[in-house]
Amino acid sequence: MDAIVALYADGGIGADGTQPVTVRADRKHFRELTDGAAVIVGRKTLADFPGGKPLKGRHNIVLTSQPIAIEGAQVAHTVEEAVEAAEAYDRCLVIGGASVYRQMFPYITRVYATEIDAAPVSDSFFPALDPAQWRCAEDGSWQEENGLRFRFRTYERA
Repeated sequence: MDAIVALYADGGIGADGTQPVTVRADRKHFRELTDGAAVIVGRKTLADFPGGKPLKGRHNIVLTSQPIAIEGAQVAHTVEEAVEAAEAYDRCLVIGGASVYRQMFPYITRVYATEIDAAPVSDSFFPALDPAQWRCAEDGSWQEENGLRFRFRTYERA
């Protein structure tokens, strides 16, 4: 199972349920990597999507403890249910938020990270990638968009 995340310089990923700083190239990268795949997402992160609806072109698995149904998505109430649902697909990416990343972290073997050279105030953070357990498999060069530096990196569990 993989994860995809946009990380700020301090490891933050968002504040108040959204991303305070975004990069268009990251959004495009996200679409390309997740298109046609299953994605595991939390209910609060889903609410930040356009219209608060599941992402088109992907099988959305929403991990939530709430007893709800979500049109266009499969609801999983436990990590085990989410993992079992993901096993039906060739590719599955965990897409957030912070609590979902933490819960799914033991199952993640690859992380596609967009590292953004900014540190806006964040209240949500991605789990730290311990260098003893993770290695950088692909190291993209720094790019710039609207004065903001960013790079794409891929980490694999050692």
